[in-house]
Amino acid sequence: MNDYIDIYCERLEPGLWAEPLNAVTNAAFFIAAICALMLARKRNALGADSGILIALIIVIGTGSTLFHTLATGWAQLSDVLPILLYQITFIILYAHNVMKLGTVKTALVLGAFFATIYGFQQLPQSWLNGSLGYAPALLFVLGLGVWHFKKAAVERFGLLAAGLTFIVSLSFRSIDMQICDMLPIGTHFLWHTLNGCVLYLTTRAYLLNAKNP
Repeated sequence: MNDYIDIYCERLEPGLWAEPLNAVTNAAFFIAAICALMLARKRNALGADSGILIALIIVIGTGSTLFHTLATGWAQLSDVLPILLYQITFIILYAHNVMKLGTVKTALVLGAFFATIYGFQQLPQSWLNGSLGYAPALLFVLGLGVWHFKKAAVERFGLLAAGLTFIVSLSFRSIDMQICDMLPIGTHFLWHTLNGCVLYLTTRAYLLNAKNP
């Protein structure tokens, strides 16, 4: 029973309920998916593209719940891989259906994202409690947010709001292990809560501005 991953303040021992706040706050992802689904239906924009984004939010919530209850290696993969897949999918769909870039330019944008990931992987991954892995996503949300502010037809601040929320959520993730003595429950649960907002805001920005062929 000692073979478990312990990288958050809240977990002090193995067991399904050793991280109650980190586990329960994954509800934020499912709420985000429900809100995005309701918006898609209201806008008559529920298609394969929006459906994939919404489904990935559900998978993210499921994977995160598994990791914060089971705390095993495979559960950790079920947590991080869907997040990366959402990032890749969002960039492709946003570049193609909102920015209206062609296949080649969309591929170049995605290539730049992978290059940014590679660049940050060269830095010590222990920095910021492992949050450097999310830095490429933050940079791209902010970068796309600037374009969105200048060009989007609906809710121009949408992606910038997602980016600013992402900064706050990453900050809470980064300080979690540093404040265990002062706050034994940690701050990782706030990362979940705010990231639910980030995923909803990015999906919302896409739904309101996508122009499918």
